[in-house]
Amino acid sequence: MSIWWSLHLRREAASVPLARRFLLGTMESAGVDPDISFDLSLALSEACANAVEHGGTQEDRGVGAETWEAWEEPSGAACGQYRVTAYLDGEKCRIEVADSGPGFPARRALRTAAQQHGTEQYGAQQHEAGQPYASKQQYPPQYAEHPPLTAEDGRGLCLIEQLADHVHFGNRPGRGGAVVSFDKVLKWREGALLMVS
Repeated sequence: MSIWWSLHLRREAASVPLARRFLLGTMESAGVDPDISFDLSLALSEACANAVEHGGTQEDRGVGAETWEAWEEPSGAACGQYRVTAYLDGEKCRIEVADSGPGFPARRALRTAAQQHGTEQYGAQQHEAGQPYASKQQYPPQYAEHPPLTAEDGRGLCLIEQLADHVHFGNRPGRGGAVVSFDKVLKWREGALLMVS
């Protein structure tokens, strides 16, 4: 058995906890381990907050925006909305958040936890060589940049990378808009509905 759902949400702050609660309820009903559920719900919250903040213009944030039909992809006229899709099967949970904003400035690549470790080593080697961390050239460009320590925001994508097993940041081809997709291997409570047989 597997569970799949998709939500089309307005770019309003209230949509973030709604998506998070929907995911948590699904995972609790299915019998997913609470620690895994927490990690995925926090990553989803960050991806949704990013879509609300950057997924269109300030003027279209849920006010008078055209709605999507359930079978359609978001258009430029529907910038007041974003889409969350989740798929749980016996082995993993995959989540995608897509908006109709300007998208990411540069292509992002699939990233695993092992690659994250390699990136940290890369930064440490540069630091040991006397080169500061602040330069954009210090980290391979396909990974989310770490914000300055004094920044009040900008940590969402980095947090998603830490919480998920695989992450992809990309842009929707031809139509514009950012897509954040991530997945995590699931652990189950005893007697879970979807547990791998």
